[in-house]
Amino acid sequence: MTMVHSHASKAGSREQGVGPSRASPAPSSRSRITDARDFGRVAVVMGGSSAEREVSLNSGRGVLEALKSRGVDAHAIDGIPALLDAVRAGHFARVFNILHGQHGGGEDGVLQGALDSLHVPYTGSGVLGSALSMDKVRAKWVWNALELPTPAFIPLPRGTDPASIREAVRVVGYPLIVKPANEGSSVGVSRVFAEKDLDGAVALAQRYPGGLMMETLVRGDEFTVAILGREVLPSIRIVPKGEYYDYNAKYIAEDTQYICPGLEGAPEAGLRALALRAFDALGCSGWGRVDVMRDAQGRNWLLEVNTAPGMTSHSLVPKAAAAAGMDYAELCWRVLETSFDREQGGPA
Repeated sequence: MTMVHSHASKAGSREQGVGPSRASPAPSSRSRITDARDFGRVAVVMGGSSAEREVSLNSGRGVLEALKSRGVDAHAIDGIPALLDAVRAGHFARVFNILHGQHGGGEDGVLQGALDSLHVPYTGSGVLGSALSMDKVRAKWVWNALELPTPAFIPLPRGTDPASIREAVRVVGYPLIVKPANEGSSVGVSRVFAEKDLDGAVALAQRYPGGLMMETLVRGDEFTVAILGREVLPSIRIVPKGEYYDYNAKYIAEDTQYICPGLEGAPEAGLRALALRAFDALGCSGWGRVDVMRDAQGRNWLLEVNTAPGMTSHSLVPKAAAAAGMDYAELCWRVLETSFDREQGGPA
């Protein structure tokens, strides 16, 4: 088990596989594609117009530099309209999608449907997996139907009246979490321990499009499990300096600890198996990241699936890949390879 601190805790910001590496330009023996020319001209689509635009731009810059370092003919494209114009003009053979979020974020199935209609292969999940994973309520309905463990919750459609919100509190009970039902990167998420904090939490979540969700707060350790193709990477236990792994701890703080693998032996194997089942249940494919809470009794609780995980210097998938022996550039190459599965009639 290794402890990987935030990127500033090492001599350089690209240590521990969290940034492009130029030291090993050739793909590894794990790679299916051995010649960068086989990818053709690649669009790395980033930015967009969602609430996660800045995170996506940071992710995209890293991916672009990494692919170029391996000889891939990769080019940055900002947002869906520019990408579709370029694709229709025949400028790109495939797409590395590193957009985050919905409403122009490219992670909700809209971009995937457009690219499917144009017969252009891309990384990540297809329409179904992307749309289901972005909608936290419907994702949890699927998991409940399959008896996969996820915290108790109540959906709160936009415009839910205060009386119904109070009734949801009575059912869920304190402590609880209020969050937008269709956002990522911890935006709009509040932990509520008492009545006095409820109205502020609801108001914050309502700043974002779509409905809300109220969920039981699970006390315990936070884990994440990355999936690459059919390979489940070592789990990561996230230890923020503060009490919670919020937006600041994810993208700004330099003192968050990441322990990888997060568990050992049978508990680690069980966590990885659950993550893959959750990923498959939502129709996901290509690559992604499953977030899980583990309570004091050792029970795992599924939170969400990210179908275009962050690839910034603070991000989790590169850390898990490093623990599995992949540097950042190799990880980007492997993710891009998954676009061939879709091209060849693989997962939708």
